[in-house]
Amino acid sequence: MKKQVGNLVQLAEHYHDEDAARKFLENLRWPDGIACVHCGSTKAYRLRPKADSKKPGRKGLIKCGDCKKQFTVTVKSIFEDSHIPLQKWVYGIHLLCSSKKGMSAHQLHRELGISYESAWFMAHRIRFAMAQSPFAEKLNGVVEADEAYIGPRHPRFGGKRGRGTSKPAIFAVVQRGGDVRVFPIESASAQTLKKHIRENVSKEATIMTDELLAYRGLDAEFAGHEKVMHSANEYVRGDAYTNTVEGFFGILKRGVSGVYQHVSHQHLPRYLAEFEFRYNGRKISDGERTIRAIRGFEGKRLMYRDSRPSAS
Repeated sequence: MKKQVGNLVQLAEHYHDEDAARKFLENLRWPDGIACVHCGSTKAYRLRPKADSKKPGRKGLIKCGDCKKQFTVTVKSIFEDSHIPLQKWVYGIHLLCSSKKGMSAHQLHRELGISYESAWFMAHRIRFAMAQSPFAEKLNGVVEADEAYIGPRHPRFGGKRGRGTSKPAIFAVVQRGGDVRVFPIESASAQTLKKHIRENVSKEATIMTDELLAYRGLDAEFAGHEKVMHSANEYVRGDAYTNTVEGFFGILKRGVSGVYQHVSHQHLPRYLAEFEFRYNGRKISDGERTIRAIRGFEGKRLMYRDSRPSAS
């Protein structure tokens, strides 16, 4: 594929209509040639509507020569059954991938010229698709771990600051100079925190934490465990600190409080996936991050009924 995604202006120049956006998505989904989304066969061909046809097929319609089923590039992806033009989908993905602290549904609604409801659902579909599959490799080297609580500090929005609050709790592990992995948690118990550390951090790693008792005993399981005593106003002691993970939390909290205003427990995992995805792609360009996002959207679909708040 010769054309690449740069900034939003270049994106609009290259993929300004439905046909151009469809071709772009096809090249990303099938770089080695079209493969059937139903059976995987490469014996697929395009259906060309006849000039005198009274019922022309959808644009971009493809038929499998083996299973005989029809499909387009949007089938079995986050784009399926969406009435939003594909070029607006590409723009929306770029906006979420390039905005460091996220972009609200109201802003997407204004930028893309679609209804607020459509923009809200689009954003949740994109976040859902940003969620990364279980990681094959564990974090190594120096890994920082910490928990945080997401939400406004004012009492009328959920109570006090820090541990003991009713705000949603999250836990993150960050490899210095590398990736972050962040999870919603029910409580900051030793069982919960150590489970996430064991599943995501190599035994050869050195763990950096604060003095929370839940982290006690990690030195017996990993290459090392250093603690900084925040309660004694100690934040850096040589190479021992948790500034990296706290920096990630700072970006996340500014996004939640300043852009999204409020994040419910139900939708929290998708918002965490969004911030995790952007952080882990921080060393590449906005365009490369957009392409990485689109390539990960195959086989992922969020139904509208599953994105709405539950009755409870």
